[in-house]
Amino acid sequence: MPIPFILGAAAVVAAATGIGAGVYGASKIKEAKDTMESAQNRHERNVYRYEKTQEACTAEMDRLGTQEMEILNSFKCFSDLIERIHNRPKFEEIDLGDRSLPRYDPQHLQEVSLGAGVLLGSLGGAAAGTAGGMAAAGGVTAAVMALGSASTGTAIASLSGAAATNATLALLGGGALAAGGGGVALGSTLLGAATLGVGLMVGGAIFAFTGSKLSEKADEAWDQMKRAEEKIDTVCVFLDELKDAAVVYRDALEKIRRLYTSHMAFLEALLEERMDWNSFSETEKLHVRNLVHLVSVLYAMCKEKLVLRDEKEENLNTLNEVGIREQMTRAEDILDQIPPL
Repeated sequence: MPIPFILGAAAVVAAATGIGAGVYGASKIKEAKDTMESAQNRHERNVYRYEKTQEACTAEMDRLGTQEMEILNSFKCFSDLIERIHNRPKFEEIDLGDRSLPRYDPQHLQEVSLGAGVLLGSLGGAAAGTAGGMAAAGGVTAAVMALGSASTGTAIASLSGAAATNATLALLGGGALAAGGGGVALGSTLLGAATLGVGLMVGGAIFAFTGSKLSEKADEAWDQMKRAEEKIDTVCVFLDELKDAAVVYRDALEKIRRLYTSHMAFLEALLEERMDWNSFSETEKLHVRNLVHLVSVLYAMCKEKLVLRDEKEENLNTLNEVGIREQMTRAEDILDQIPPL
């Protein structure tokens, strides 16, 4: 075979091979690009789903937290009314039929009411999740801590707005960083400026995946997306459960609060006529005792943590199913025992 023909044939083969390799390479590049785009799009959809789920949960928890602060803030009015009754019995000795309920303590109720008032005043300018974080940690706990001292030594009750809220969240986080505590970052696990307090509900450093950038390597990007997706799925399930619990809990609290409000109105009207316990009829005395009982139930419900914090910061917090169930059962019992006025 003539050499020129052989060389020509070899050139054709080489060209064909080069074209084939080029086509293969282009195909792989396109496949990698498609994988990257698919991973990115799916990750963005997952993050969007998480954000919407978080928003819905945060809204319900904020409603619950605000409701708890309003109830606790009203206890000063209740305590003032009770203290106006002359020759009244020691209500802390009344058998409420439930030894786990707190006894009547006017001074403590005044403190809780004052702390709740401080926090209510700060919620107007607070970020989403602040009130919900207080409900997650127990409204009474937040109210009591609001009477504590900020890291500067200033009484939190004398602060206002974001300063009061941040100081309280720092205490919930174990104190200021300078004092060895976790500070606001731990108390609220900040997920950006707009989600103050959300960490008290959900907790953990797992939120890093929501803002993560996927790797430029296609296979690694897909793996990162899948890992993030698993975490998002887990968090979304938790957030949905917490939201549902908040709705049910808030409804039960509202029913007890309506009963409490009607008994408060009754006592206020009664004290316009008579202030001596001995002048009250047995029915009137029963209504006052029921009012004390209702306050104890409301206090216990506002004290209950809806979320149990995991000791490992990177883990998800858990729903306090046992505590919530006990409080709901108690609420149902009290609604059966005390008729509306």
